[in-house]
Amino acid sequence: MSDLGHVLVLAGGLSYEREVSLRSGRRVSDVLRAAGMDVETRDTDASLVPSVLADPPDAVFVTLHGGAGEDGAIRSVLELLSVPYVGAGPDACRVAFDKPSAKAVVRSFDVRTPESVTLPKETFHDLGASAVLARIVARLGLPLFVKPARGGSALGASMVRTAEELPAAMVGCFAYGDTALIERYVKGIEVAVSVVDLGDGPVALPPVEIVPDKGVYDYAARYTAGHTEFFAPARLSPEVATACADMAVTAHSALGLRDISRTDLIVDADGLPHFLEVNVAPGMTEVSLLPMSVEAAGQDLGTVCRTLLERAATRP
Repeated sequence: MSDLGHVLVLAGGLSYEREVSLRSGRRVSDVLRAAGMDVETRDTDASLVPSVLADPPDAVFVTLHGGAGEDGAIRSVLELLSVPYVGAGPDACRVAFDKPSAKAVVRSFDVRTPESVTLPKETFHDLGASAVLARIVARLGLPLFVKPARGGSALGASMVRTAEELPAAMVGCFAYGDTALIERYVKGIEVAVSVVDLGDGPVALPPVEIVPDKGVYDYAARYTAGHTEFFAPARLSPEVATACADMAVTAHSALGLRDISRTDLIVDADGLPHFLEVNVAPGMTEVSLLPMSVEAAGQDLGTVCRTLLERAATRP
């Protein structure tokens, strides 16, 4: 049993990833109860602040994805309420959640990341879409990968194999955000490396290899059982696995993250990992990658989550 009186799991929210967040919240709540904790699960609505003020939890586990769950906003509110929580602080979240900013930070630490262009919707329209897109193709080549600069779960993301596909990809991207990140596509093995800090500093868990049945790890492939094959640990040589782990820990530390994160990478044909993005509130559903990493490491998810909450509760 835990020494904590009761803990709060935040799930839901109003982002496009609400349903995934609710599933993550249910999973975390279930494993924490199995680990002997008194758990309350709440959405982020107008009743949250009065409830927390009336009965402050000993610690909060944030399973909100996208929007306020990862951009630092809800964590700022928790700090206003003087409630400890698992995960990175508001400032680190704001940088990590913005993919172009995160890429710039990790690049300054000599982390390899695909060349890219960041394009706000206003610029896309004001300067003439066709002319701008033509220069992007000339600069980055093909294929490309287009995704919203902020957000997750591959919503609004798409592969672009020909120049003719790029305008539609941009329109689809802008449906989920006002800024697009267009990256040079790196062909290779898609790998996710989770990082946890249980008291001895950030440690990379075994990498998970992702093999979607249609070749693209989109929303359906992520959250529909049977659409993707996973290998935990990934089928990598020890040297490449170590390089992936080192890159994830470097990204975690460079961005000032705390407790938990997940870094998404591509390992190219030469065995070189490339940083794509980092997630400060990794998915915790039955088909999410961090729980697979925990299991591959021979650890219990409920024990890991409980330890993170206990550490948060005693943090100065």
